[in-house]
Amino acid sequence: MYATSFIFLFTMVTMAQDYDILIKNGHLIDAKNNIDKVMDVAIKDGKIAEVSNSISKNKAKTVIDAKGLYVSAGLIDIHSHNFYGTESNAYLSNGFYAVPPDGFTFRSGVTTVADAGGAGWRNFRQFKEQVIDRSKTRVLSFLNIVGSGMKGGPIEQNLSDMDARMTAMVARQFPNDVVGVKLAHFSGFDWTPAERAAEAGRLADIPVMIDFGGSEPELSLETLFMEKLRPGDIFTHAYGHVDGRTPIVDENGKVRDYVFAAQKRGIIFDVGHGGGSFVFEQVVPAMEQGLKPNSISTDLHTGSMNGGMKDMANIMSKFLNLGMSLSEVIAVSTWEPAKIIQRTDLGHISVGAVADVTVLNHKKGEFGFIDTRNTKMEGDQKVECELTIRDGKVVYDLNGLSKPAWSK
Repeated sequence: MYATSFIFLFTMVTMAQDYDILIKNGHLIDAKNNIDKVMDVAIKDGKIAEVSNSISKNKAKTVIDAKGLYVSAGLIDIHSHNFYGTESNAYLSNGFYAVPPDGFTFRSGVTTVADAGGAGWRNFRQFKEQVIDRSKTRVLSFLNIVGSGMKGGPIEQNLSDMDARMTAMVARQFPNDVVGVKLAHFSGFDWTPAERAAEAGRLADIPVMIDFGGSEPELSLETLFMEKLRPGDIFTHAYGHVDGRTPIVDENGKVRDYVFAAQKRGIIFDVGHGGGSFVFEQVVPAMEQGLKPNSISTDLHTGSMNGGMKDMANIMSKFLNLGMSLSEVIAVSTWEPAKIIQRTDLGHISVGAVADVTVLNHKKGEFGFIDTRNTKMEGDQKVECELTIRDGKVVYDLNGLSKPAWSK
């Protein structure tokens, strides 16, 4: 009799657990749904199942108390380099300088990355089999307009391998994986690469990301913004100051008028921090004059991961200390990049959406931040990733928020 009663009670409790995971008491920031307040979030079968002011903890198998913490959609990094491999002299296209995503994403709250030009149409299948299909992180791709991808040096100067039609064809062949076209590292005084990248983007109806520079004399940044790119196309390394490219802030510390006009026109200004493309000399006056980024991204690779860049959370923290609110910083790290890459299934906490969720700790104190010239900015706040959920499963948990206490 007692055994029967116990089984009945266990069955009833199990049936009452409607959800796999419940995040309680966290401050939810969701730009798409205009939410910026304490809310509970429930997850079932890899999807967001309920978002309410209060959900009973008895309904979930795992309860995460996020009191004092911030909850957002999984962060989206639209400029990363993840086509890692062992090919000699291959740079960021199956080479040693790219990094496997899972070792760098979840610990900073990132659940989706877009590899920015590692693969071209010639070697995209290898990238898909080697990285996209083997990673827990959602890995997307900006296809390089160079068919051989981002192998560096003379290979990226090969105009004859910049094929708009073939690039667009592969993009259309893999619509779930390819989200854009990338141009980078071309060093000639020639508009042909930009025009072919733009043509590929038009043919495939996807955005183009431009890493613009290296020309001597410099090609006109105003012409790029106002004539060569379309609204929705992306200017990455926005706050850099490198040889061969006009900086957005002039020698008098003023943002050039056409830069504001370009952003108003719909050109996307992406951070793309990296190891050489984010300097306080540019970003501080730009932010003071109101030129905020449309998207925050890392430009993650072996040359940036241990320098001033570090990770997505570190860059977000820099912009908190440059005057953006936490809700703004989260928006340009979630919903805004999702729209930019035309993946509006991501970047928000809506019922029915994929359960990619990040829990952040907004810390106050005395902190230091470094740019790519190794100069320091002091700040009094930063964000740190506490927990990351990918597709309804906890994939990173800094302080064991999702785990039961051990007992002897």
